[in-house]
Amino acid sequence: MTALDAPAFIDFEASSLDLIASYPIEVGICLPDHSLHSWLIRPHGTWQDWSESAEQIHGIDRQTLLDEGLGVKDVAAELNSLLAGAVFCDAWTFDSFWLHRLFRAADMTPSFQLESISMLLSPSQVQQWSEVRQRVILELGLPVHRAANDALILQETWQQVRHAGPRLAQQLAVDQ
Repeated sequence: MTALDAPAFIDFEASSLDLIASYPIEVGICLPDHSLHSWLIRPHGTWQDWSESAEQIHGIDRQTLLDEGLGVKDVAAELNSLLAGAVFCDAWTFDSFWLHRLFRAADMTPSFQLESISMLLSPSQVQQWSEVRQRVILELGLPVHRAANDALILQETWQQVRHAGPRLAQQLAVDQ
């Protein structure tokens, strides 16, 4: 497989899972060549939502965002400079909300289209996804719920599911 055969993947971490008040706090991408990029996002002045339980999951506190995060315009510009065409995520409802929240605050338009990873998968691959993802997480040994790591996990899971085909589906059926 060449780098051109692989899509780009994106993942967001957020202030909470509230689809009215939450906002993106970190975005990570894994490009077709496997290069990773991530940015902490300084909360826009109107973004006040914060969930202690979400902080416990991703491990990023609000003060770190204020001290180390980039402004929304800078992050949006970086994404636009690196991404074009379709970019894939595994939680389209949440990720599209946070993507649009970021670009709306930056007063910019994305240069790419966010798509669900399910668009890349056959029905049998969708059934394999969760188990293969868990195996990839163990193989890579990366902490989850950090945006760049999660984008890499998406890419590696997609590659393994794509190449496993019916053989993996049969093995999973036998294992269950």
